Amino acid sequence: MTEPAARPDEQPPAAGPGSVKLDVLFRDQHHALVRFFTRYRASSDDARDLAQEAFLRFTDADRRAPGTVARPEAFLRQIARNLLRNRARSAVRRHDKDHCQADKEELAAPDEIRRLEARDGLARLEAALHRLKPRTREIFLAHRLDGMSYAEIAEVTGMSIKGVEKQMSKAIAHIDRWVGRP
Repeated sequence: MTEPAARPDEQPPAAGPGSVKLDVLFRDQHHALVRFFTRYRASSDDARDLAQEAFLRFTDADRRAPGTVARPEAFLRQIARNLLRNRARSAVRRHDKDHCQADKEELAAPDEIRRLEARDGLARLEAALHRLKPRTREIFLAHRLDGMSYAEIAEVTGMSIKGVEKQMSKAIAHIDRWVGRP
């Protein structure tokens, strides 16, 4: 059974003089490394990147001390395991940095005064809306709650856009007067 050919964007590392035949090692081990990384929950793109990183580190080590790697396949697998360990440690550090323990953090108690003020403000707004004429209230709610444009409201109500603008001005002025009261 032959290994699938490397993708065009995955060029084998060049072999240097006196070093391991990296092109042969790449051809024989690249697919196995990618499978190894995907087995440990790396996406296919990440797995290919990690395999490239493993070969890069292997090439760097072989370049620094040519001919000292007795078992290149085993050395490459160890590099792959180290990459996974480094990746896991990095993930733990990121998690620890972003994590805070609930028992060590001061939690703010609900602000009762703000809650009461908000409830009072909503009651005033509701009272102001009920004091509007039904058509003005309908136009105001269609624009502010339903997100309709003035043109859409004019089309639905049979009014002109200027008429809708006038009704909105009345509604806003009325609500400002009523909600602004203590």
